[in-house]
Amino acid sequence: MREVFVDSIGRSVRKGDPLFTLYSPDLLATQGEYLLAVRTQGQLAASPLAEVKANAVSLVASARERLRLWDVTDLQMATLKRRGTAEPVLTVYAPSSGIVLKREAVPGKYVEPGTTLYEVADLSTVWISADIYESEVAAVTLNQPASVTFAAYPGETFRGTVSYVYPTLNAEARTVRVRLELPNPGLRLKPGMFGTVTLQTDAARSLVVPKEAVLDTGLRQLVFLDRGEGVYMPYPVKLGRRSQDSVEVLEGLKEGDRIVTSANFLLDAESKLASTSSMQAMMGRIGMGDWQMRGAHEGKMEGMEGMDMASMKGMGMEGMKGMEGMKGMEGMQGMGDTKKIVVAEARQVAGLALMLNTVPEKPKAGNVLLKLTLTDQVGKPVTNARVVFVYSMPMPGMIDPKVTARHTKDGLYEGTALFGMGGTWVVTVNMTVPGRPPIAEKFQFSVAEGGL
Repeated sequence: MREVFVDSIGRSVRKGDPLFTLYSPDLLATQGEYLLAVRTQGQLAASPLAEVKANAVSLVASARERLRLWDVTDLQMATLKRRGTAEPVLTVYAPSSGIVLKREAVPGKYVEPGTTLYEVADLSTVWISADIYESEVAAVTLNQPASVTFAAYPGETFRGTVSYVYPTLNAEARTVRVRLELPNPGLRLKPGMFGTVTLQTDAARSLVVPKEAVLDTGLRQLVFLDRGEGVYMPYPVKLGRRSQDSVEVLEGLKEGDRIVTSANFLLDAESKLASTSSMQAMMGRIGMGDWQMRGAHEGKMEGMEGMDMASMKGMGMEGMKGMEGMKGMEGMQGMGDTKKIVVAEARQVAGLALMLNTVPEKPKAGNVLLKLTLTDQVGKPVTNARVVFVYSMPMPGMIDPKVTARHTKDGLYEGTALFGMGGTWVVTVNMTVPGRPPIAEKFQFSVAEGGL
């Protein structure tokens, strides 16, 4: 390589602009073959033999094709033919217009076949890769309209379409990647930017209920219907699509039905179900064996005072000798209480340091601010991650809500979770950082009942 004309990254080039000059003995020999074929064709032009003329034309065409493989333009070939002598140095021109993203061309560099000297990209149209949750994939189609917002341009929306849906699923993050295509007038969108993508789906009327109103036992989904006068009955439903806050009901409910949406109610729902069957059978039927039975040890049991052991035996309570039979139930005392644990645990995962805190430090049922501090292995804040908090309770049928965290400053990501009840909660931090594999890290802690 002799001379380089485009010597910086980020420079704009147009199609046909000179990039560099190149010397090659093979190229010099190919030019000589082309000139020889041209002269031979001229000498045989007056030959009475048609076959001889055809062979001369074929030799010229073959030599021109070899020059084209060297990226020699038609104008350069015409100049070469007019000059009549081979040019030892070849000028290579830009094949298309765009921005130089990578440059390896330097004077004196030895070039081999397959060597990448420049990467030139046309940024007038850009691609955006978006991760869609598994439950939302069915609503994504090709050419679907989409809107994108960027922190760099607050209050401004960019429009595009879905150009490709990847055929594989990210097993750790449970997401599918889709590619959007957006026009980029003025080259305002830069490679590497992060944005928020909103896909526009066809509007359809359907019956929906809040996510927290559905109890998923694993075998079926239940809602609690209000029958009036304080009576609530479990009713099976068939669910459809899910959104951030709601779930579609395909069968089991009709518009106007009154259902229970309070998570605190679900803790005591067994008292409403006990009227139709025993507590043990109910737990086995709908999978509520892990529910907290609050109030079992509070107050006194009316009608039990003055009962002698014989009366208790008649009730099938031989195992309760005074209160000694309750020793095996000592672990149940205080089940209505929860340990208050402050989450401030630092972990090292895939070369990153994660620390999760809560505000307030002793979380209670209700809105709790989750604060994730993210740094790399040398302590530098990571500011370009995408973080989603998914929180759940280890009990049957718990639907996992999620909240997308926002980056505030210096590698700090914040999101507000709604803990509907006290007890043990698991917060899964789903995180993607460019150039690194996705991370799904779980933190477990306890939440006190509201008002404690």
